[in-house]
Amino acid sequence: MEHFDVVVLGAGAAGLFCAMRAGGRGRRVLVLDHAEAPGKKILISGGGRCNFTNLHCTAENFISANPHFAKSALAGFRPADFVALIRRHSIAFHEKTLGQLFCDGSARDILAMLLAECAAAGVEIRLNRDITEITQGPGFRIATSRENIACESLVLASGGLSIPKMGATNLAHRIARQFGLSIEETRPGLVPLTFGADDLALMQPLAGVSLPVVASAGKRRFEEGMLFTHRGLSGPAILQISSYWRQGEAIALNLLPGQDGAAALLAAKRERPRAEPRTALATLFPARLAQALAERHLPQARPLGDIPDRALAALAEITKHWRLTPMGSEGYAKAEVTLGGISTHDLHARDCQARNTPGLFAIGEAVDVTGWLGGYNFQWAWASGWAAGSAA
Repeated sequence: MEHFDVVVLGAGAAGLFCAMRAGGRGRRVLVLDHAEAPGKKILISGGGRCNFTNLHCTAENFISANPHFAKSALAGFRPADFVALIRRHSIAFHEKTLGQLFCDGSARDILAMLLAECAAAGVEIRLNRDITEITQGPGFRIATSRENIACESLVLASGGLSIPKMGATNLAHRIARQFGLSIEETRPGLVPLTFGADDLALMQPLAGVSLPVVASAGKRRFEEGMLFTHRGLSGPAILQISSYWRQGEAIALNLLPGQDGAAALLAAKRERPRAEPRTALATLFPARLAQALAERHLPQARPLGDIPDRALAALAEITKHWRLTPMGSEGYAKAEVTLGGISTHDLHARDCQARNTPGLFAIGEAVDVTGWLGGYNFQWAWASGWAAGSAA
């Protein structure tokens, strides 16, 4: 039986950061993961450039049954703290938009930094390990496919259910349940939305077309880009709103944020009465979308001058308040995150330690704290990992 102070289950962003912090405190730390390589989701993030944090990160940017839970950890390790770390490792980065920070080079730079920090702190990482049993008392005993280990502190950092092809499992949720922690309902988040036949008749021919929109679900709204796909809608605005959308509900799209479409169309009618409607619409929308809107809402092949003002105003109103009901989403296969997870009501906010099981911690995506698109989920990984690593 091998003995460690801290065992971290999961060699992803949260797990490696927690291990680095605990090891830096002089703890003997072991990281276990069933994958053949660490940090696989880090490497594909941000289009391979890793959107590693967001300068404007606050607890308001997260979804949780307890919206206050993340405040303590986020205050304990801020975006500026992570930026200071990557500066020490001479990793070049830039702000893309809306406070999102990306590597100039590759996401591999972030993973290499985490592994270097773990090595410097004496952290041991073992891969290709399947957890077969975990028991308690005293401390924790972990049986893997290759060894038996004892530890004082056990950290659940194996992530959520999103992107199973990258190795996602429900391990953290299973272990949490074993120790009496509850699980908030899980569902895919930051995921493309799919639509039924009627809506797809418009969307499929527009696959690949993108434009800025305001997407709304309930009281939540996001102004970012939207992309038409062969199965529905994607792009940042749709991914953001998908985390707030519930099955059976409608979403609303404003395809002309900040513009007066009616005034533009009526002006075009006065200035170019013999022009085709799609020509006027093409000054407001991408050409293929302009064509589709003209065919759907102004089907008679008449010049602008022959179309009543009210018809043009009605078309503009439709594009400002387009309501539609998704059939579903692309599911965990395409979801960037998992909503829900280990209940924050069962964890201490200051260190993510289980209230009913001292020495058991849960961090990162395994917990019911889910960030917006744009570096927020990485910041939660760093912050929750730091909080647990400071206490384990």
